[in-house]
Amino acid sequence: MEDFPWLSVLIALPAVGALVVGVLPRAREELAKQAALGVSVLVALVTLLMASQFDTGGPRFQFEETYWWIRAFGVHWAVGVDGIALALIGLSVILVPLVILASWHEADRSGGVDVPPRRSVKTYFALLLAMEAMMIGVFAATDVFLFYVFFEAMLIPVYFLIGYYGGAQRSYAAVKFLLYSLFGGLLMLVAVIWLYPLSNRPVSEGGVGHGTFLFSELTRLQIDPTTAKWLFLGFFVAFAIKAPMVPVHTWLPDAAAQSPAGALVLIVGVLDKVGTYGMMRFCLELFPGAAKWATPVVIALAVVSVIYGAVLAIGQVDLKRLVAYTSVSHFGFIVMGVFAMTSQGQSGAALYMINHGFATGALFLVVGFMITRRRSARIDAFGGVQKVAPLLAGSFLVAGLAGLSLPGLAPFVSEFLVLTGTFTRYRVAAVLAATGIILAAIYILWMYQRTMGGPAKEAVGGMKDLSLRERLAIGPIIAIIVAMGFFPQPVLNVINPSVQHTLARVDKHDPAPQIVAENGARP
Repeated sequence: MEDFPWLSVLIALPAVGALVVGVLPRAREELAKQAALGVSVLVALVTLLMASQFDTGGPRFQFEETYWWIRAFGVHWAVGVDGIALALIGLSVILVPLVILASWHEADRSGGVDVPPRRSVKTYFALLLAMEAMMIGVFAATDVFLFYVFFEAMLIPVYFLIGYYGGAQRSYAAVKFLLYSLFGGLLMLVAVIWLYPLSNRPVSEGGVGHGTFLFSELTRLQIDPTTAKWLFLGFFVAFAIKAPMVPVHTWLPDAAAQSPAGALVLIVGVLDKVGTYGMMRFCLELFPGAAKWATPVVIALAVVSVIYGAVLAIGQVDLKRLVAYTSVSHFGFIVMGVFAMTSQGQSGAALYMINHGFATGALFLVVGFMITRRRSARIDAFGGVQKVAPLLAGSFLVAGLAGLSLPGLAPFVSEFLVLTGTFTRYRVAAVLAATGIILAAIYILWMYQRTMGGPAKEAVGGMKDLSLRERLAIGPIIAIIVAMGFFPQPVLNVINPSVQHTLARVDKHDPAPQIVAENGARP
């Protein structure tokens, strides 16, 4: 099956599934849900079969397909995955069926406090499948123009999921998300187009001899430093908005507060990873010199994101906004690891993308279950929930402890690697960012105490515990968080070869260890 078009099939399956679900009669709601769940499970199984054939010691990009798409402009349908892209696709296809299961009754409920008019159930699940197709495509694309197409196409299902199925201020949140994303996308488009004439130059002048957008050929370009800096900024700003980083993060709390919980898991758990993935893949490898030039500023912004996001999370009274601000803080860690340009930092950053997706996904799912029961996202609407719904409280506790990177849970390993890798090169930044760990303990434990601890409030006295469907949705994620907390090595084995390729491209090596003599003197 070496010639089987794995990635094209993986992109096509949810896209066709979205079309099929979308054309079902509106009255066949249960059939639409079952079809969406069936397609998403099939996609996960095909991904698992493909991943079993990935060779960690083989070529960097595997399962490659390259076909002409727009020959006149040098655009290809080119897909392939390295270890990092494969891990992120795996994250996507695992979360989607669990989100569909958790969102079985989501379409006719609000993403916020108020219940909106009943919405089309089939359209909701069709949009989730369309979003899955775009997410797989954006991680698999090895043509920069194709990557941009998927990067922008993701906005369409997300916009409608927020704007049509969200809370009371859904229109504002959806438009704000779209405007931020389109602004970043416009800057990136200019940079993408600029690459074409650069590649079309003769080899003797630093080009490749023909116009192309293939990533493998663009890495051979010789770009003058000034041009490279502008191109880097065009890509980086778009990715910083998507990530999101301070100061272009403000769309996320509003989108989080208004989105339905299921869609929010995919927005924060997967879609936002396109930003940090793009930084590692395109910003560093296409413009290595410019990346080194920008590193001090990016590291500083990452540290600000870690602390700022954590501080604002402490002061939130809305559960969704609180978790959204924790993600701003966590993305600061990921960006810091990427630009530390050490093997530990980048391996930790890549692993953090996966671990954050599961940990925050679990947290948003449980928050969604809580909001469904109380019809309120306010923290003060809860209290003493652990006395009446122990499984719900236990799931919330594990997801929350993963969010503060408790040892034994998945995010701890990645956060430790990021801080270790950063400390070897940027000690002050690592020490400052480490304060985010203390702040995380404050906002997670205080949130749990206020919602789950204490005497049960009268309003939560009749709250139901997790149903079988909800347990089936949250259980696998909790299991993955625990398993990867104790044994992350299989994922690191997949990720590490790609990290080494990236470091070689930017010509960076881990700092040599400093040897201290017996008398304490340094040589």
